[in-house]
Amino acid sequence: MSPSPAETRCWLALEAIPGLGPEAARRLLEAFPDPCAVLSAPRGLLAAVVGERLSTALATIVAEEQQTATLDWLAQPGNHFIPITDPAYPARLKSLPDAPPWLYLKGDTALLDRPMLAIVGSRNATPQGLRDARAFAQTLAEAGLVIVSGLALGVDAAAHEGGLAGGTSLAVVGTGLDRVYPARHKELAHRLAAQGAILSEFPLGTPPRPGHFPRRNRIISGLALGVLVVEAAVDSGSLITARLAAEQGREVFALPGSIHSPLAKGCHRLIKEGAKLVECAEDLLEELRWQWTPPAPIPAEQPRDGLLELMGAQPVALDSLALRSGLTVENLSAMLLSLELDGRVASLPGGLYQRLY
Repeated sequence: MSPSPAETRCWLALEAIPGLGPEAARRLLEAFPDPCAVLSAPRGLLAAVVGERLSTALATIVAEEQQTATLDWLAQPGNHFIPITDPAYPARLKSLPDAPPWLYLKGDTALLDRPMLAIVGSRNATPQGLRDARAFAQTLAEAGLVIVSGLALGVDAAAHEGGLAGGTSLAVVGTGLDRVYPARHKELAHRLAAQGAILSEFPLGTPPRPGHFPRRNRIISGLALGVLVVEAAVDSGSLITARLAAEQGREVFALPGSIHSPLAKGCHRLIKEGAKLVECAEDLLEELRWQWTPPAPIPAEQPRDGLLELMGAQPVALDSLALRSGLTVENLSAMLLSLELDGRVASLPGGLYQRLY
């Protein structure tokens, strides 16, 4: 089950320990039943698990205002803290040896259970590369895959746009979720939060730093069934994501390009190393043996009750609910208005709706 408020405070205190990475956190959670037990454990026991330096840091009281600010953020609709012990934590990511001990999410937690396909590429993509990224993302999203990328300039942004146009998309970022980087993607980030989700392992207030983005990349590939690279130079960070995907046992796909284009050389290298060459989205779906079965429509005899069941307990965006229900946005809007007038549903900022019990 999801952590209680008291357990959340323990998780946040554990998260704030300087130098406590995924490996040390995992050792602690294997040695103690929960984060509260870690924080109350004798220093000698802690030292036996993670060494003297971290055991000393664990004995330090975390600033109360830091926890309070995060708890205030979590009190806002659509904001979530997901420790690795939470059932909502994505199973594909949890299987990795360096899985983040916790995640922050803004948006629809139901996306974490959905199959995902990552699309990455150059920040300085050509117009053709941007069109390809958007078109592939839209077709794959229409087939039922969640498009995951990193909210960067160029291919990432085009992939998110295509994902939202065809279904939904999830962004994994290298900052705290109270920041948008790059700043010009503020409007895109708002749409992702309302119609999809934004995910980070970094606490609120974390600024963009160079070392954060390779860490972000392992989450992008770890969430996905596979990674498609669209235009990448030989020194592109997208090749890091592709390498991580291969190490994690994910499929790697690449779009070929002109032999004269520097932005094709990275993709050509991947193909030489064994990545699947794809020329259309159908090539990729065939490699994944992907068969999309649309959600069963809500029974006509009990449409409103069926819709309430699909909504669950967390705020949900209209587009996400349309995917779950098989209903058109127009029909959903009318049903939600009726339920809102009956006091069974509340509309929230950002185009979200929440069931009222």
